[in-house]
Amino acid sequence: MGERHLGPVTGASQRNAVAVTSAWAQGGAAAEVLISLGPAHPSGHGMLRLNLTLEADRIVAAEPVIGYVHRGAEKLFEARDFRQIIVLANRHDWLGSFASELGVVLAAERLAGIEVPPRAVWARTLLAELNRVLSHLAFLSSYPPEIADAGPRRDAGEAASVAFGARELIQVVMEEISGGRMHYMFNRVGGLKEELPAGWLDRVHQVAARGRAALPAIGAVVRDHPGFRARTQNVGVLTGEQVRQYGVSGPAARASGVDFDLRRDEPYLAYGELAPVLRVATRQDGDCLARFECMLEQVAVSLDLADACASRLAVLPPGPISARLPKVFKVPEGHAYAWTENPLGINGYYLVSRGGKTPWRLKLRSASFGNVQVLSEVLAGSRVADLPAILGSMFFIVGDMDR
Repeated sequence: MGERHLGPVTGASQRNAVAVTSAWAQGGAAAEVLISLGPAHPSGHGMLRLNLTLEADRIVAAEPVIGYVHRGAEKLFEARDFRQIIVLANRHDWLGSFASELGVVLAAERLAGIEVPPRAVWARTLLAELNRVLSHLAFLSSYPPEIADAGPRRDAGEAASVAFGARELIQVVMEEISGGRMHYMFNRVGGLKEELPAGWLDRVHQVAARGRAALPAIGAVVRDHPGFRARTQNVGVLTGEQVRQYGVSGPAARASGVDFDLRRDEPYLAYGELAPVLRVATRQDGDCLARFECMLEQVAVSLDLADACASRLAVLPPGPISARLPKVFKVPEGHAYAWTENPLGINGYYLVSRGGKTPWRLKLRSASFGNVQVLSEVLAGSRVADLPAILGSMFFIVGDMDR
């Protein structure tokens, strides 16, 4: 039997692995063996470790071990003002940085009673949806070609190329408006950093059309590729009850029949006026395939929302893009909570102020934490060969979990 290196194993775990490998080779009964997978693995965005208990090639138990990317962001918030904390807030989920910084400023505005100008509300909604597309396309273009390894790979590779191309076009538009490629720093308490560039809304329509044109190629892999379906259908099943117990949210939760989306159910920004355009993608099967299908459908919805926001901004009368604030901005004493539908799921921001220019406390509830903790349930009973498909379909960023 050939050996496969699943991660660093030491001491007793290594001796057990050798003994079990010998038993398998001799046709004996397979005993349980502990394997440490990680702390670095290509199926996770960041440093994640999984302690796996295996019986032959079957996972008996799985324990996620977190904390390798911990930066203490919540403590650092206490020593920085409300402009500086945006730098920290947009880095824990590096694929959804605009959405992450948005939640912080919404909490501060709610506590301070600031009314944000309409142009900023619609522009924030537009940028949040473009950021959602960027995050989703990163998953949709990276994982299917690696998972669809049964049958021809050309279709999967070509679809990944098309998806990356569409993602790059949207990335250029986001970079043009903010000056940042990943960490945009474009939100401010009271609105946005500056006005939209001339002609930018037309370019949004163009890239949205290009992104929409790329979806059939990606969908052909997700829905029709025999290798992809074989590796994802009825694999890594997550039940609706497990979703509720562990606080899973976003596409991973809606693929298990949990029909909840803050943009529709508790509207913020301009989502209340976008109800005719906003559709919530759901599935019932709860497997890897259903999660990818939900994410793919969500990309189409987000592109439609971005188009609607750009059209609305084009007809809005001229006005400020941000409320006027004092040079030294202090948030009144009190507390406020804001939650947003981030690309990976629900993020919560609990802000406590004592009347100073820095938060007294700022607690983050990140979507990735629940999506990772439920792995102990989803992986139990699965085969080792299904690990990449399951990990890739849970849609988490480890920095978002560790903070």
